[in-house]
Amino acid sequence: MSQNTRSRLLRGRRPAALAASVLVGTFALTSCGSGGGGEDGEVSLRFSWWGSDSRHQATEKIVDAFEEEHPDISIETEYGDWAGYWDQLATQTAANDAPDIIQMDAQYLSEYASRGALLELDQVDTSAMEESSVANGTTEDGLMAVTTGINAMVMMANPEIFEEAGVEMPDDSTWTWEDYEEIASTITEEVDGVYGATGPGQPADLQIWLRQQGKHLTTEDGELGFEAADAAQYFEERLQLMEGEAYPPASVIAEDQTPGPDESMTGKGEVAMGMWWTNQLGAISGAAGVDMVPLRMPSETGAAEDNGMWYKSTMMMSASAGTDHPEEAQEFIDFMVNSEEAGKLNLTDRGLPSNLDVREAVMPELEGSDQTSAEFIEEIEPELGEPEPVPAPGFSEMQSILQRYELEVYFERQSPQEAAEGMVDEMEQAMQ
Repeated sequence: MSQNTRSRLLRGRRPAALAASVLVGTFALTSCGSGGGGEDGEVSLRFSWWGSDSRHQATEKIVDAFEEEHPDISIETEYGDWAGYWDQLATQTAANDAPDIIQMDAQYLSEYASRGALLELDQVDTSAMEESSVANGTTEDGLMAVTTGINAMVMMANPEIFEEAGVEMPDDSTWTWEDYEEIASTITEEVDGVYGATGPGQPADLQIWLRQQGKHLTTEDGELGFEAADAAQYFEERLQLMEGEAYPPASVIAEDQTPGPDESMTGKGEVAMGMWWTNQLGAISGAAGVDMVPLRMPSETGAAEDNGMWYKSTMMMSASAGTDHPEEAQEFIDFMVNSEEAGKLNLTDRGLPSNLDVREAVMPELEGSDQTSAEFIEEIEPELGEPEPVPAPGFSEMQSILQRYELEVYFERQSPQEAAEGMVDEMEQAMQ
């Protein structure tokens, strides 16, 4: 093991969260960079990401491969879990100590880009990517993030629970929300200690519901794309699912709002259906000990084209505006998204590769859940609608606001209309 690799591993294992509470809105950027220069002109870059142990291991191999091709560039790695990652990144950015290379998520993209924290990636080749993948990382300031891969929010179904309940797996190309409710409530009734479905996965569940109404959570102009009346109807329908025992009671839903695959009711085999992104199929299947089945989302009409699903950027790669080495940082991002070698190490963990040539090279390497996920993603492509608008600043607060008001409805502390009005007010304030 090289000294560079050893130092990366040691640094990468430190906790991701720092003992600080610095908001993204407090960014204070200067011209001072985050990267450094090594001995004999060697460039040193820092790269941070969140993810599972398998992602950490694969990414370290990608870094090794890049360094082998670029002996004058060394990459120091920092990584941790989802929640701690964003706390640390906000703290680092406010202190002008952001990593040179940043794994980015769509819900935070505008917040960082609008405050001048990100570098325009004008040297990264996107010619082999679909237009929608490029658009997902493009703000009014230019290409601020490059999509590593694509996924979709789906209903993960546990075939063993369906079999135990004596319920057939639905035809997901024609099923409706009424079918979903009937199936889930039947399973709850037939299998002791198991619920038909867990609570909604947010904010994607609301996004999909709104898309089925021809609306969006946020618009291209950075405003809310729905009204309180829409939210009230949505809450009414979700409350009906709980009251009809398709969902668990409110106290159980409250414990299952933001778990990882291993800690979730889906992963523990306590529900027959749960909402997850397609790139999480392997993790959910591994946790549940069964090959989970990805299903299209139900629709109101029973037509697959009306189910509101879309290709989302699984995650993205950005660079700090304060980096001392913008060319080298973009060179690494280009390698991450356009190299077949990197693609074969990532497989589908960061989504089905957005580079179509890399995707073609990766497909024969896939097996098991990765293969199932990739084939499903390709199968649904003709049915999908346009991607969601790039999330507006303040979008990162939507999930917690939405889940909080959902619980108010489930616990019957507020009516759907009261919760809808309060939620819309709070979301509008978050986006100001």
